[in-house]
Amino acid sequence: RMYRAGKVIQSVATMTGISLTAGFANGALAKQGLRATKRAIHRRAPAAIVASTADGAGPNDDSSFTGASSFSSSAFQGAPKSSVAARLLAQSAAKTAATKRPSPTKPAAKKPSAKTKASAKEAKAAKEPTKMTAEETAVRDAKKKALDRVLGEIDANFGKGSIMKLGEAGQAKVATFPSGAMTLDLALGGGLPRGRIVEVYGPESSGKTTLALHAMAEMQKIGGTVALIDAEHAFDPEYSQRLGLNVDDVVVCQPETGEMGLEVVDTLVRSSAVDLIVVDSVAALVPRSEIEGEIGMVQVGAHARLMSQALRKINVNAAKAGVTIIFLNQLRSKVGVIYGNPEITTGGNALKFYASVRLDIRRKEIIRGKAGADDEGVRVKCKVAKNKIAPPYKTAEFDMMFGLGISRDGCMLDAADELDVITRRGAWYSYGEERLGQGRAAAMEFFDANPEIKTQVEADVRRTIAERLAGTYGIKPNDPSDAKSEPVLGAFAGASGGGLFEAPAAGEGIRDGMEDILDFDEDEEESAAR
Repeated sequence: RMYRAGKVIQSVATMTGISLTAGFANGALAKQGLRATKRAIHRRAPAAIVASTADGAGPNDDSSFTGASSFSSSAFQGAPKSSVAARLLAQSAAKTAATKRPSPTKPAAKKPSAKTKASAKEAKAAKEPTKMTAEETAVRDAKKKALDRVLGEIDANFGKGSIMKLGEAGQAKVATFPSGAMTLDLALGGGLPRGRIVEVYGPESSGKTTLALHAMAEMQKIGGTVALIDAEHAFDPEYSQRLGLNVDDVVVCQPETGEMGLEVVDTLVRSSAVDLIVVDSVAALVPRSEIEGEIGMVQVGAHARLMSQALRKINVNAAKAGVTIIFLNQLRSKVGVIYGNPEITTGGNALKFYASVRLDIRRKEIIRGKAGADDEGVRVKCKVAKNKIAPPYKTAEFDMMFGLGISRDGCMLDAADELDVITRRGAWYSYGEERLGQGRAAAMEFFDANPEIKTQVEADVRRTIAERLAGTYGIKPNDPSDAKSEPVLGAFAGASGGGLFEAPAAGEGIRDGMEDILDFDEDEEESAAR
């Protein structure tokens, strides 16, 4: 009977989810369990059977059984007293409880912990403006007065403009000017930066000098003064004139040593009379010790030390004067490199750090002539390897025609096709309802024959690029204060490309050539400057 009673209790516990200990099932507590079961059956009340390991419980003690699973009292009406009947009764009661079990509902939401409540109170308190006491207000005013006094003392000791607040710093805003290739201006985020150092490197005959000459011509168009440090002694005035450069106004220096060339650059920068300086090239800036020494003499790190020392001086002066310096550089190959790119630029690593923009220019393909004629030019791919004023790693492609330089119409056509100003179906180019021609060559010939349509397309392209750049940098085109804070749109301000900006002097703001896009008022300019 004790064995059967243990089995009954075991089966009831299994069906009702009650866990039993080993002692309860092995007969030590079987008698106690049997008595509890009989007592529940005789009372015709819901039975609650829970295993307990309390060693001090007596044979008639029911305190070790607590209610965890209940059965309906109607299931025990007329229940027999035998253990077999008790087992059957327990099984039927378990089935009835399972069928009448309520449907599962969604779990109740957890109450927020004390930590969550505290963080919510802190966030709410942070949103609400804190009320400062009289003592805190007095301390804040005293700090402001002390800061103004310190700024005044620093300006008096080191000169006006040595230290300033960023909202009052007109020179901290970066202006841009066109590079001569519209697709490259788009990749640069508006054009070449003013007052920064730019490095252009690539293999031989890739178009480095041509790109620099176009940038000089664009600077002259907007009224700037340009200078060329021709360290390679290979300047061609006739070719430069065909590219649109006014050679009569170009300041040219052909230095004998690298120290002389960099000293001339520093002198021109400190004069604030030049807007763009091109150094062609870094590899030709030979140190004086190497020139005066014998050929084959080992000069370890002399070129790198020369460039590092010169850039430490030139960088600060160029930023203050707003002068852009373009360094053209050559490529060399490192010895013993098996994995990775063995190419490296000359002059050490200093120029890589001081340059705000680094352009990697390479030939992509040759533009063949018609029916066996001579080659017309090369297709160039320019990658923005570094850019501190716009997102880097963008690429631009443009045509360089032999004897003519960068194809302006080709750049405009590529940009118009990319921006959907001109639609292309197959090989046919169309501008609205006007069909330009079949193929790039035919479309560019149509532009030459119809200058009015060409001017209109160029204006639409510049307007679309300005709107796209404004959206990228979060500028509203009709907000002059935003235009002043992000002047990267200067290269696309007008269709003619002239009058892009005014040189910042004596703390004046930068207009950046936004006159053709934005409507500036004097009151708005004063508020933006403040």
